[in-house]
Amino acid sequence: MVSRMRYTSTISMPIETITEQFPLDDPTLAETGFYWREHEDVKVLVSIPLEGIGFINGFSTRLGGVSSFPSRSLNLSGVDIDSSDNIQINRSRFLKTLGCDREISTCHQIHGDAIHLVESSVDISDSVDSDALISKVQGRLVGVKTADCVPILIGDKATGAFAAIHAGWRGSVKQIASKTVSRLSAHFGSRADELHAAIGPAASGRSYEVGPEVVSSFLNALPGSSELFNPTHDGHALVDLHLANFLQLVNAGLRPENISIAPFCTIERTDLFFSHRAESVNGPTGRMLSVIGRK
Repeated sequence: MVSRMRYTSTISMPIETITEQFPLDDPTLAETGFYWREHEDVKVLVSIPLEGIGFINGFSTRLGGVSSFPSRSLNLSGVDIDSSDNIQINRSRFLKTLGCDREISTCHQIHGDAIHLVESSVDISDSVDSDALISKVQGRLVGVKTADCVPILIGDKATGAFAAIHAGWRGSVKQIASKTVSRLSAHFGSRADELHAAIGPAASGRSYEVGPEVVSSFLNALPGSSELFNPTHDGHALVDLHLANFLQLVNAGLRPENISIAPFCTIERTDLFFSHRAESVNGPTGRMLSVIGRK
């Protein structure tokens, strides 16, 4: 488990130092259901259970790219803050680390609960307003972009269906994770108790403080959600979005043992991940990409 201490940003730390701290065969990480894949300077977190049932998957880090957030950052989205050439190079490096060369379907994320069905190998667009993607198209990856929000990847061995979900606090309030499970069931015939899910690095309940608006939104929409909060001051509280989405998946029918949660907080670990909350005061920051597809 990551310490509650606030980490000093070590964004320019050499890749060799990162690898020493988090070796590819880290047994502690494996106990949580993940391992590191590395190619050259790029480092990607992979879900062991999802890979084991036949799904390429990965949660990117900020390491090993060509973007300036600061230098050598693997920014994977945002032509308004980075060049399309940089993003293309970074995505190519990311895919090489995953060991594949595939197109990635993404969407224009709006912090809602819309779910987009990717039906063909040419269905790819950043302009679709959505925060989750579902598919079973062979040779296609679906992905979501984050820099503190919760990325969730789901795979169904029985039907070959898969999903990528972006769940910020608004999406969590709207229960996008459980709604995605329902869509997988309705469209592909997936059984919730046979699904496997991986919840990736995100702002954790140790460091993600929110105000009264967020607290009241959860309590009004989701009775009993007070367990997600650790009060701080004047109506503010730390909120655990990892737990919120874990509980939604369980309530949707997933077996708890089929859900893995990455043991990383993006706010605490800006040496490994982009964090809008921790870094936006100093200017724009990049975005990670979490993807899944059939092998």
